[in-house]
Amino acid sequence: MPHPLGLELLTVLGLGPVEHVTLAADLGCTAVSMGLTQLPERFNPHGYPAWSLRDDAGLRRDLKAVLRDRGVAISIAEGLGVSPDIDASQREADMDLFADLGARRVNSVDMGAERARAFDQLAMLAEMAAERGMGFSIEFCPLFTIRSLPEALDAVRHIGEGRAGVLIDAMHFFRSGGTVRQIAELDPALIGHVQISDAPRKGEGDYMAEAMTGRMVPGQGELPLREFVDALPRGQVLGLEVPLMATAQNGRVARDYVGEIVKRTREFLV
Repeated sequence: MPHPLGLELLTVLGLGPVEHVTLAADLGCTAVSMGLTQLPERFNPHGYPAWSLRDDAGLRRDLKAVLRDRGVAISIAEGLGVSPDIDASQREADMDLFADLGARRVNSVDMGAERARAFDQLAMLAEMAAERGMGFSIEFCPLFTIRSLPEALDAVRHIGEGRAGVLIDAMHFFRSGGTVRQIAELDPALIGHVQISDAPRKGEGDYMAEAMTGRMVPGQGELPLREFVDALPRGQVLGLEVPLMATAQNGRVARDYVGEIVKRTREFLV
């Protein structure tokens, strides 16, 4: 398969960082997305012990060791969103921690910030990431201020050429009106990260509830994922963001259902 797979934070639903990396490596995935703290309790159906990379230096050492020993990379650093209430300058310490952990790229989303403020705050985060040797990506979603690929590219232009890229989440991309042709025509240098999952082409009900807990394994929904993946640059890591909350709540062991996600995705994309 020309695209290595990664295992995203939301897919493992609260699992500790060391265990997350170990599971990814055991399943043949080369990357993980990582936050500095455990997801909120409602996204921890297995009841994993609470953890914080901010507060636990020993956990940070253990994570760095398992990343090194198992040959897994942190493809994107998560949790550094832009909001009306938090200034980008308050993210300095978190940026330092992610850089120390070896994160390749920082991902940011806007959480309701007014457009001009969102663009300026994203530019500040991009500069901070660059100062620490990390890339920077902007994620878009139909419910955010930055709703689509064209709007994310507007933010990239505001930040400056070569200083930012876009994170393309397949569900958000197609639900915001994206087409495979847009991907094929996009400068590969602008694609910072890709997340894949499946879904109905048109959603009903609570969009964010679906995005956070009810996505589908690639090949089980209606998104044109084969064509989407074929249009991507060869070698692009595909981060599996498939939170199977109902499966987890039914008591199935995470290793089993996450392994099935990886297996079915490989079979679908071959």
